[in-house]
Amino acid sequence: MDGIAAPKVPRRIATVLINALKGGVVPRMGLPYIAVGRESEVAALLRDLEIAADGGASFRFVVGKYGSGKSFLLQTIRNHAMGRNFAVADADLSPERRLQGTRGQGLATYRELVSNLSVKTRPEGGALTLILDRWISNIQQEVAVSGTAPDDPAFAGLVEQRIHAVISEVQEMVHGFDFARLLSRYFRAHLDGDDEIKGNVVKWFRGEYRTKAEARAELGISIIVTDDDWYDYIKLFARFLRGAGYEGLIVLIDELVNLYKIPHAVSRQYNYEKILAMYNDTLQGKASYLGIIMSGTPPCVDDRRRGLYSYEALRSRLAQGRFGREGRADLMAPVIRIAPLTPEELLVLIEKLADIHAGLFGYGRGLTEDDLAAFLELELSRVGADTLVTPREVIRDFIEMLDIMLQAPGLTVEGLLGSDSFVHAVAGPGGADDAAEGEAGFAEFAI
Repeated sequence: MDGIAAPKVPRRIATVLINALKGGVVPRMGLPYIAVGRESEVAALLRDLEIAADGGASFRFVVGKYGSGKSFLLQTIRNHAMGRNFAVADADLSPERRLQGTRGQGLATYRELVSNLSVKTRPEGGALTLILDRWISNIQQEVAVSGTAPDDPAFAGLVEQRIHAVISEVQEMVHGFDFARLLSRYFRAHLDGDDEIKGNVVKWFRGEYRTKAEARAELGISIIVTDDDWYDYIKLFARFLRGAGYEGLIVLIDELVNLYKIPHAVSRQYNYEKILAMYNDTLQGKASYLGIIMSGTPPCVDDRRRGLYSYEALRSRLAQGRFGREGRADLMAPVIRIAPLTPEELLVLIEKLADIHAGLFGYGRGLTEDDLAAFLELELSRVGADTLVTPREVIRDFIEMLDIMLQAPGLTVEGLLGSDSFVHAVAGPGGADDAAEGEAGFAEFAI
């Protein structure tokens, strides 16, 4: 737009970006190449990372209408956090994954979080074993640097002293004693080359033991992660990760709509009670090196019949004050409410996508700024577009247009945009009614 050449996007990342965006999901890599807007929201959440790195804890809700970019914002923060040496655990709630349940739904969420545990060197998840091995390796290096050679008889003892110094930091926490015993078992198994014990410890940390008897038989530990206490282990992980060389732990939980959809009021209230406990823990200083961000649509929060506000203790903590209601966004409040991207930001976004698409398929971008503006003007001219057209739909249509033009070289932008079929497709068979139905169903869109 301003004459500055677009950055070269590696082919592998460009492929992920185009395929993910056309499929309606947020890519887990390459976000800086397509990021537009959200500077204030990102800055506010980055301040939360600083709080966690300083030994504190934070809790935020990211709330926005369908398609306003909640999931994209969460993924952006995920990448920032890993870049700042945090471990990040993320999970989408579903009917099988809640915060509390009678059939292990809370434990299922814990398992998903641990399974998706990611660090900068393992951004795709599954980083638990890497973290444990790195912790031991780093301590061994520290002892070696301090002047004790690995072949020195005193080396193993000095390493174990430092290991126990880290372990002792978690022993005083709830369930900390057993957590510390498991860390110690992993260290000894590492020294002995006992991969079976190491695997069993990792299995325990992942919440995969179904009975205490099974854990006792394999590890000598008479406790397992359960639906009721899984959050206590998240706090233990955050404290341990700090001692293991990371800044702390950031937990991202998306799709709060699945709590809103719980048909039984009592079950919903139990889940909201769990949120309240987590919220109070972080803000009252009972957790350290931990940041939590949850995401959902406005009804998930504001609805006093089924949303978070139906639980009075949460409503009284999260409701906006009267100054916030007067249109002044308070990005230091527990709830960050985000608005859809502006037309100007969407124009910058589709220009980035045009450059990435051209680079991926090896052609010179022929679309002019006028072409981009014409496309966007047509997209935003739908009935009800001011409230119902989402960035996800704009992106999907734009990439589809680029794909069609790539396959039909003789097709012009003017001819495609001016065709009756395209105008009809943009308007949609149901127009604003279909989009409104999607909003009423609380469908969560990626971008």
